[in-house]
Amino acid sequence: MSAGVGAAGTRNPWLTAEAWRGLFRDRPLIPLLGLLAALILVLELARPGIVSAQWLGVTLRAAIPLAILAGCQTLAMLTGGIDLSVGAVASMAAFVMATLATDLGPGAAIAIGLGAAALAGLVNGVGIGIFKVHPLIMTLGMGLVILGLTSVFQLAMVQTPVDVPDFIEWLGSETTMTFLPNNLLVFVPIAAAIILGLRRSGYGRLLFAVGDNPIAARLAGARVWQVLVALYVISAVFAALAGFLVAGLVKTATIQLVEESVLPSVAAAVIGGTSIMGGRGGYSGTIVGALILTVLTTLLIVLDMPEAARQILFGIIIVAVAAAYTRVTGES
Repeated sequence: MSAGVGAAGTRNPWLTAEAWRGLFRDRPLIPLLGLLAALILVLELARPGIVSAQWLGVTLRAAIPLAILAGCQTLAMLTGGIDLSVGAVASMAAFVMATLATDLGPGAAIAIGLGAAALAGLVNGVGIGIFKVHPLIMTLGMGLVILGLTSVFQLAMVQTPVDVPDFIEWLGSETTMTFLPNNLLVFVPIAAAIILGLRRSGYGRLLFAVGDNPIAARLAGARVWQVLVALYVISAVFAALAGFLVAGLVKTATIQLVEESVLPSVAAAVIGGTSIMGGRGGYSGTIVGALILTVLTTLLIVLDMPEAARQILFGIIIVAVAAAYTRVTGES
């Protein structure tokens, strides 16, 4: 009797290509967790002893800001959109907060940073939801506008010191019990809000409906423009929080502090199983995707790859994983 064939002569369903496609399509967390475990194993083999409680804390601390930015992409991609302004918004909010903290105090500076981010998100939402500008064009253009305005603000405040508040540094760079990063205090509520909101709230169902078929959603009574305006405001506020955490981690703020995380945030959402076409995905897979990218970055550094080689290999792996997922799910 051949392997994979039962007593009745039927083939084991888990040995069929269709079964594996279904696993990737319906339960992407399982193969993603397997990939994460494989990367951690390779990292330990490359440098024995590196995987420890302290390493776990450092990895989580680095992955959390990326996971928050990837959450912004997940929400936008569920509607068939994207938010390429998250890097500019996060950098702007962190820079405004750090610049105003000395004169106005940490609380007021944080509030102003969040308010500026929400305003940027509102402009994005109005442009996309009301004036029907494509999300890629709108958010890309808005990112450039924000960068320009932040540069003007930097020149106006050139004599003001950039001072990240102690509380933000404590959140962004310190850990509790060796391996629990303090930025979990920000990340856990955000992750819970996104996961539970997508699964159990009416607004979460509207995001899926708009991404699956915006015309049908509109005919069913959904005010699509309101859904999109709220979405991009939420995305901008979350991006600002990620910017605060990055500023706390590096203990400074610049006008391009988080720009390099924009494309990895998109990659984390795609690797996590969120469809760029809209209507399918979730945040749990995105979190694992952010962890995969963080561990992969660490592995490439441990292997002493030059920066250029790391970028090339990093891009190849991202494209390969995304293409494999697209193929097995049958999405065009």
